[in-house]
Amino acid sequence: MSDTQFVLDEMTARDTWRIFRIMAELVEGFDELSKIGPAVSMFGSARCGPDSAEYQLAEVIARKLAERGFAVITGGGPGIMEAGNKGALAAGGTSIGLNIQLPREQQGNRHQTVSVDFKYFFVRKLMFVKYAMAFVIMPGGFGSLDELFEALTLIQTRRIKHFPLFLVDSKFWQPLLDWLRTDVVRRGFLTEVELDLITVVDDPDELVEQIVWCDQEKCYLSEHGILTYPKRNGSGVIVEPGTKPSGSSVVVEPHNNSLDEKL
Repeated sequence: MSDTQFVLDEMTARDTWRIFRIMAELVEGFDELSKIGPAVSMFGSARCGPDSAEYQLAEVIARKLAERGFAVITGGGPGIMEAGNKGALAAGGTSIGLNIQLPREQQGNRHQTVSVDFKYFFVRKLMFVKYAMAFVIMPGGFGSLDELFEALTLIQTRRIKHFPLFLVDSKFWQPLLDWLRTDVVRRGFLTEVELDLITVVDDPDELVEQIVWCDQEKCYLSEHGILTYPKRNGSGVIVEPGTKPSGSSVVVEPHNNSLDEKL
């Protein structure tokens, strides 16, 4: 195994000059993505094929989002990323791939209208967060979990607004949520209110409607975010005006609460 594949190991005497490469990636990302309009970042496994249920569901979600005017941002690779780009492109929407240079797995898919290449993960992750107003996390491995908890931490610590974050496929995510509630919350490392930052969905139409509503109502400026989404019956009639937790240790202020102000 060659040492040259480890990016951090390369940062030795040339660290100062490497800053210019990092700056170039930041500038290119800002320049390309600042024009895209409302967007949703979608994460999920690179290791599922077109015949898998996860791939097909991601493609449907991305297509429905694009039909409602949202750009779809993915990691630009195979699996769920390809499905997201494919669905957005099929609907005539903006299909964005934030591609990363990796020794294996990551090759840019062909369903992108906007492609940005990165060498550094932290620059790429910044773009996922800075230009999205919602996060959709499909089943996945370490990378998907990393993006999930990064977004949650930024919302929890008020580095970004209270953007809605959705876990798709309750059966897949339930064991993780059970562990968070029984072990992490019980030990006092999290609160139930902080777990309310997560919304679990199975129905793609319900997911898209919540994102559309949040964008229209700017729910991310509310202390309770997507929890205020009104529940409707099959006829579209509101049957529950939205729930709010009785107490909150997560206070999200409407001002000075985005990466635009933090950078």
